[in-house]
Amino acid sequence: MEDIKFNSSLSQQEIEDNFADFNLFESLVESLTEALAHSRGKAAAETFSRKRSLPDVNVAEIRGTLNMTQRSFASMLGVSSRTVESWEAGKTTPSPTAKKLLYLIQKDHQLAQRLMEA
Repeated sequence: MEDIKFNSSLSQQEIEDNFADFNLFESLVESLTEALAHSRGKAAAETFSRKRSLPDVNVAEIRGTLNMTQRSFASMLGVSSRTVESWEAGKTTPSPTAKKLLYLIQKDHQLAQRLMEA
């Protein structure tokens, strides 16, 4: 099995400095304590994470502005044409990852071209 390699623009010393004040064991104990409090209904307000809302996307509109067929649009995204059809008909919604990608494509049409070339 190959060793996993991590590439970073930081030096080894900079990475170590970033984690100098980090205590894994204390962090785990704190997280487990918060989880236990949450399960008992006694979690502090700051314990709850707030999900960021996903961007609204109109799949048919995005595809239309790119002048693409459902088949070519699906191919670019790596999904089936039935999936695109279902999104456009409102039968299903794109996954959070797909929504983010669609949002990026909506904002930068050149991204679609780069995805087609990939």
